[in-house]
Amino acid sequence: MSLKVGLGNRSYPIHIGHDLLSDTNQLKNAITSQQVMVVTNKTIADIYLQPLLNKLSEIGIKTLDTCILPDGESYKTFDTVNQIFTALLEKGHNRQTQLVALGGGVIGDMTGFAAATYQRGVDFVQIPTTLLSQVDSSVGGKTGVNHPLGKNMIGAFYQPKSVLIDTKSLETLPEREISAGMAEVVKYALLGDESFLGWIEAHAEKLMSLDGPSISHAIARSCRMKAEIVAEDERESGVRALLNLGHTFGHAVESHLGYGQWLHGEAVGLGLLMAADLSWRLGYIEQAEVKRIEILLEALKLPTVIPAEMTEEHFMSYMARDKKVVHQRLRFILLKSVGDAFIADDVPLETLKETLNAQKFGA
Repeated sequence: MSLKVGLGNRSYPIHIGHDLLSDTNQLKNAITSQQVMVVTNKTIADIYLQPLLNKLSEIGIKTLDTCILPDGESYKTFDTVNQIFTALLEKGHNRQTQLVALGGGVIGDMTGFAAATYQRGVDFVQIPTTLLSQVDSSVGGKTGVNHPLGKNMIGAFYQPKSVLIDTKSLETLPEREISAGMAEVVKYALLGDESFLGWIEAHAEKLMSLDGPSISHAIARSCRMKAEIVAEDERESGVRALLNLGHTFGHAVESHLGYGQWLHGEAVGLGLLMAADLSWRLGYIEQAEVKRIEILLEALKLPTVIPAEMTEEHFMSYMARDKKVVHQRLRFILLKSVGDAFIADDVPLETLKETLNAQKFGA
């Protein structure tokens, strides 16, 4: 199955399939340079790196190097990206090089950022290996690193040349990673497709067990929605901001707890519920709809309670530094209804505080 992100002369394909990394034709079409560096982490390298290198050798790539980084969100920093630059320079990679991001969202974001800035820009290909990166972060060209004061605060919009999604790679993931990825799938349904939400509810058990047709459908539908939004608003000046549904709250959780304590998708899942709760308190959606979202998140084994150590003050502090703050006003993505999201920058502070202090959402 193939989709397209339509960006004129920078358009690129998304290929989705089982055991795609064994398909030499797909690899040959995606990786076109004779000078390639595969960037991955220690965990992924043990499973997928050598088989990929063998396939790349088969298609005749002359210079094939690797850069193996430490694993985890806590390493999504300038210092780690500098390891990529060092490897490229030590191996003599020039402007014709092509980087290959083999891993989850952290590897994809850092490799993309390195590609955007190495010798002022080189090509890169995304090979996402986690569900979250397959349905979201590998598509759209957002790259960057975290800062202690805020998540993804330093980066660039820089599109890959192609995205290769091999659903077979999901088979080695722990259940927690599957749950984290499903949070982003739910996000797409909430922001623009209630029928998709109903489908997720009906297939939650199959999705968590990685039923082939179900997981492929979820990935393809999520990628199609994101591709359409990115094609309309590449640099997030309008409709693309809707993709941040749940992220304002979620990023605050990640920043406060320390990157990696909660997976990104876990924090987004809680953020979706908090956004629904705020939407209800503002009179947009019914209490029953908040409960519906909570029940689905629980079925997908995602957290639905604010971390005990987080206070209203913690949330306000981190949200004030969020990228989505415009003219000192907090912006939230809220729900007019399930499947219909909108941007709000006029949320009353007292109502926001009710959500931040909620012991139980939708109550």
